Amino acid sequence: MIVEVITGADEVPEVRVADVEDLGRLHLALGALTDADGDRALRAAGLGRLEDGTGFLDVAALRAAAEREARSPDWGGRFDAMVTSAADAGWAADDGASLRAHVEPAASA
Repeated sequence: MIVEVITGADEVPEVRVADVEDLGRLHLALGALTDADGDRALRAAGLGRLEDGTGFLDVAALRAAAEREARSPDWGGRFDAMVTSAADAGWAADDGASLRAHVEPAASA
């Protein structure tokens, strides 16, 4: 699953969740934006934040955003398994409500 923060219409950053069926990976893709702009966009969308170059994605908000696009009947269970696996691997944030995510350039950047 990918959370993309890209420059949208009128150069306003847009946040969207993509590849929701691929729960074997989770990362944050930033387009041609500063970290500050990416952070503001994530916070405004309610999906997370950027801190010192690390992405933090809110689990409940991510689930709500991605679930609308999911098509597999077992998606909810697979999402829960992804979150558990990430937490077991040390990717849970200190707040317990979010996961750390790799930050990569967006394909559309």
